[in-house]
Amino acid sequence: MSNALPRSATTIALLADIPSTGHVGETRAHRFPLRGQGVGERSAAFVAFAREEVAAGRKVIALHPAWRSADAERAVNFARASLRTDHVAGIAVDLSPLALSLIADQLAYLAPYLPPGMVAALCDELPKHILAGAWLRTVSGLSTIPTSLRQHVGSFAPSVSFLAYCAPTPRVGRLRPADVPGSLPFRPVPPVQLLSSTPDPGITGVFDEHLPQAIQPVATRSLPAQPLGPAYWGTGKYVEFVALSAHPQALAYAASSLRTAACSWCGEPMAAELCPFCAATATRTPAAPATPPATARTSAPTPHHPPPPGGRPPGEPRPEGREPQPDTPRTYSR
Repeated sequence: MSNALPRSATTIALLADIPSTGHVGETRAHRFPLRGQGVGERSAAFVAFAREEVAAGRKVIALHPAWRSADAERAVNFARASLRTDHVAGIAVDLSPLALSLIADQLAYLAPYLPPGMVAALCDELPKHILAGAWLRTVSGLSTIPTSLRQHVGSFAPSVSFLAYCAPTPRVGRLRPADVPGSLPFRPVPPVQLLSSTPDPGITGVFDEHLPQAIQPVATRSLPAQPLGPAYWGTGKYVEFVALSAHPQALAYAASSLRTAACSWCGEPMAAELCPFCAATATRTPAAPATPPATARTSAPTPHHPPPPGGRPPGEPRPEGREPQPDTPRTYSR
């Protein structure tokens, strides 16, 4: 008998025009592009949705891009104020559109098996288990990831291009073909899958020649370009990608990596300094590491939708440092 929580415990929403990758099967976060003439019109659909979810006894975790947060924050505040509830949490995630789309659907997949506070904590944990970024022809318009003056000047050279990473750590560097395999800041545990998208299929030559060989995926998928991709990358000349592990227990391992403590007010497990729901602090006694039930560890989408990705498999020790060194790829044995 499964000891999973009721499937209605937590609902995941994504407040941005970021379509699903479809990589996690039919499990998807609810999308709200926040379109309309005024703030009220852009927020109306989400506020109505939150009202229904809270009335049904569900908590809502609303993700939104950290680099485009104004309308999303207003929508979350409207929902919390109009419903007079703290069961709606807004969480800003600093990822590119393709990576954020995947993370939102992964959270929706895990939501039935974990308490709401744990799902909210995974918003920061799951990006540490993927390699996400883009090949860029220029970084002159890139403002979401720190760049140097030298890199901006180099954008005017006709033969120069760049690799920019937003996960697991933000980083930008020139693309030097011989150095690509050794300069990857992170390697997901095999088997690895590679997702990519671009608004201009005619510019993928450099990307196709170097990134797949360095990442060595067992499967690749080309997806439609994300509508907000040019806004995030500051150019239309890019190939966005996410490399992720297809290990069947990858997501379960990511969840078990969390160290949480119960909120002193609402009791939700939390890993951040403040509870994402009520903004209270944690109690002093840490909660036990989260381990999804057997259903979550063994359940997987149909063969047409590979198992959701994540980090290292269970049983393998975590390295001493959580973040990879800039010039040393982080590898793990199977």
